[in-house]
Amino acid sequence: MTPVSQMRAGAAQPMAAGTAAGAPQARRSEEEKQALPPKPVTDEYVPSEKREPSGLYRLGSDGDGRPKIYFDDPERAADAPQAPDSAPVGGPERDQGEKVPEEKRPAKKTERCTGDTGRADREIERLKKKRAELERRLSGETDQVKIRELERKLAQVESELRQKDNDTYRRRRTAFS
Repeated sequence: MTPVSQMRAGAAQPMAAGTAAGAPQARRSEEEKQALPPKPVTDEYVPSEKREPSGLYRLGSDGDGRPKIYFDDPERAADAPQAPDSAPVGGPERDQGEKVPEEKRPAKKTERCTGDTGRADREIERLKKKRAELERRLSGETDQVKIRELERKLAQVESELRQKDNDTYRRRRTAFS
């Protein structure tokens, strides 16, 4: 269809596709493009390079497409580049000790630990000597005031001995080296 403004009086002819009047048709398509709303601007996904694993564990998938967690051993990564199909966490390589060479295994050192209860024993012996000394002095004393004082001290030493002269006290006071 031709716009009314372009029609001449009395000349209503259909326009052919290849005629000189095709220029208004081109203008019309530009006008239609401007009348249409603009195409919305959207984000576009741009894939980036795969990063080197930063931790010890990474997520991957097994042959069946199921998710699986893989262990990236830093020591093994330093020796040789790790394939994408590395051992899963708790996989057979981690469970079998035979696959790790003897040279790379840490040597098991036996440590000998010695417990010393000497300090507790000396303290108990000191209290026993003090009890024996107080009993000796008590048996020879004649003054009632001094007898009460010695009995009070003796009761205190015996109470302390009951608390300390046992295996629990010695275990708590053991010094290990």
